[in-house]
Amino acid sequence: MRRAGHAEWTKLRTDAGNLGLLLGVLVLTVAVGAGVALTSRCDAAGCGGDPVRLCLTGVMAGQVAVAVLAVLTVGNEYGTGMMRTTLTAVPRRPTVLCAKAAVVAAVTPAASTVSVLGSLLVGRLAAPGRGFTPEHGYPALSLTDGSTLRAAAGSVLYLTLIGLLSLGVALVVRDSATAIGIVLALLFVLPILARVVADPDWQRHLQQFAPMTAGLAVQATVGTGRLPIGPWQGLGVLALWAGAALTAGGRLLCSRDA
Repeated sequence: MRRAGHAEWTKLRTDAGNLGLLLGVLVLTVAVGAGVALTSRCDAAGCGGDPVRLCLTGVMAGQVAVAVLAVLTVGNEYGTGMMRTTLTAVPRRPTVLCAKAAVVAAVTPAASTVSVLGSLLVGRLAAPGRGFTPEHGYPALSLTDGSTLRAAAGSVLYLTLIGLLSLGVALVVRDSATAIGIVLALLFVLPILARVVADPDWQRHLQQFAPMTAGLAVQATVGTGRLPIGPWQGLGVLALWAGAALTAGGRLLCSRDA
């Protein structure tokens, strides 16, 4: 397992495109979060805004780069035929799956942590000037606050799970473009459907079921009682999506020819 993991790490770090995608996670997450934080306002006490969630909005953009990175760890090998070489060098296919998942699960949190901390720093600096002040009921953003820490740690876990979900989908379909399309549809189409459905009960169920809306509930620090699903329960739904994708991908990896 150690040699397989080292081989996967070598493949990932020697591909210049992967470095660009990791940088993209940072840039997209911080830039979009900063844009939202700098354009949001709280003009009076009880305005109902959630400054932590606002400055972490960029996670929705950063997840695209995470998904692409995870898909390409598999899709590139199938596209070039390199997967045959990988499976010849490591005949035990569950080991190949575990090695790829371990590398994705190690690299994604590293990039995600820097991105989330950068977003919170921008939010801490910008929030007072946008009306999110103690006078309006909003103390300065700080990781010593339990809900803020949960939102930050949950966002890192969210991006990691998105990476594992994408890896599993790529193993199922074995084509990069198709896998990326499926992952993006799962993330963005289901929330759109929830908005256009007229029945409020179905809206709520779709929000509880959709991997993005459920998973990002972990970022909420204001009005958590009104969420369709609780913060950690929502992250659990995303974990089930990721687990199901990896299980399906692993079984097909073991049963199909390269």
